[in-house]
Amino acid sequence: MAKQKTTVGTIDNEVLAFTAGRDVELDQALVTVDCIGTAAHVTMLSRMKPQLITEAECKQVIAGLVEIIGLARQNKFKINLADQDVHLAVERTLTKKLGDLGKKIHTCRSRNDQVAVDLRLYAKEQLLQTLEEAANLVVALTAFGKKHEAIPMVGRTHMQPGMPSTVGLWATAHAESLLDDCVLLVNAYEMNDQCPPGSAASYGVPLPIDRQLTSDLLGFSRPTHNVLYANNGRGKMESIVLSAMSQVMLTLSRLAQDFMLFTMPEFDYFKLPAEFCTGSSIMPQKQNPDVCELVRAKATRVKAAELGVYDLVKGSPTGYNRDLQEAKELFMEGIATTRACLRILAPMVKDTKVNVKKLIAGFTPGVFATDRALELVGEGMPFRDAYHYVKENLQELDNIDPVEAVKLKTHLGAPLGLDWNYFKARTDAVKETVREERKAFNQAVAKLLGVKYPLA
Repeated sequence: MAKQKTTVGTIDNEVLAFTAGRDVELDQALVTVDCIGTAAHVTMLSRMKPQLITEAECKQVIAGLVEIIGLARQNKFKINLADQDVHLAVERTLTKKLGDLGKKIHTCRSRNDQVAVDLRLYAKEQLLQTLEEAANLVVALTAFGKKHEAIPMVGRTHMQPGMPSTVGLWATAHAESLLDDCVLLVNAYEMNDQCPPGSAASYGVPLPIDRQLTSDLLGFSRPTHNVLYANNGRGKMESIVLSAMSQVMLTLSRLAQDFMLFTMPEFDYFKLPAEFCTGSSIMPQKQNPDVCELVRAKATRVKAAELGVYDLVKGSPTGYNRDLQEAKELFMEGIATTRACLRILAPMVKDTKVNVKKLIAGFTPGVFATDRALELVGEGMPFRDAYHYVKENLQELDNIDPVEAVKLKTHLGAPLGLDWNYFKARTDAVKETVREERKAFNQAVAKLLGVKYPLA
């Protein structure tokens, strides 16, 4: 059988293709972060005693890494099958350019170190972008809710008419759910914000490397302490991030389901913008809520990605196992899917129309039963007596005005008791977290590379 020589040995072609899997393709997304991680590593090596790389050599390597980042931004950096992954592709490129100096960059580290730090750096930016996009959808939902704050809408339980509610309450319920999801995303960000390099093959190295320095250079809050856990954290960390993403998708799926329900002609409460609907190949009149249907389906995909990573890790023995390679695609797909759903729903919410006439027509006398019972309680009747009285005299509710009914609900968080500053403050806090974390990371990388970052 045909064989191919690689940096780490001669391998049968079929075995090479099988073991490389989709890394050659997926790792294109990791070129920049791999170069950043390598820049921090060689900088640390240049400050060791004994010095393993001179300061001059370090500058040469970093200049080469900056060049690779520039090529990657132009989609001109190639990872070959013989490279197997981004790590060896970068090493090959530097060795071709710098000769023996390129062969030094792997000193005191393993590809386990590299992929671990690459994925954490990748997750950092992806989580920040997810938070940014989630905040944008919260803004859209809050604006939608505020615009239609007092428009009556039947509140339902068991899908049956229940009590008077409003469009504002409905929209901001989803907004607040998404804000809580942002808390989970921030928690995942903080858990991810640990620097794993220095683990090598999981057990450290016999030279005095400075793991704290590497962590500081990369803008992490701290290094992982135990080098074996630094490796064992692979998969676990991806699972944590995907868990937060799946909670976002849970919120989005319920929002999408509501839109599908309330845009049915039988309800006709809302009208989705035509550009967010698709037609039928046979029925000329159709405008299908395909975006909402796909969001609902994609929630399952993201949860499946989370469970897929969990399953890959749960039976793995301590130390690196190649099974983890299969987690990368699930990780990237889960994040990308969540972000795509957030991005498409924000403008859809913004341009959705409200049919006030249909919303009010949806009220039947029974919707006011609980409110009337509580009104009688306020006049001195015991609640259970009021309950039975209203149940036996529903005809007395025939002329209640939904618009006036919702005006009575003014306590905290009720239809006419929504605190718009609450939503703004929480949304602004999310945006500020993104700004601060991105600024700190970009400053750390710019200082490390000696150029403005992100590269133009």
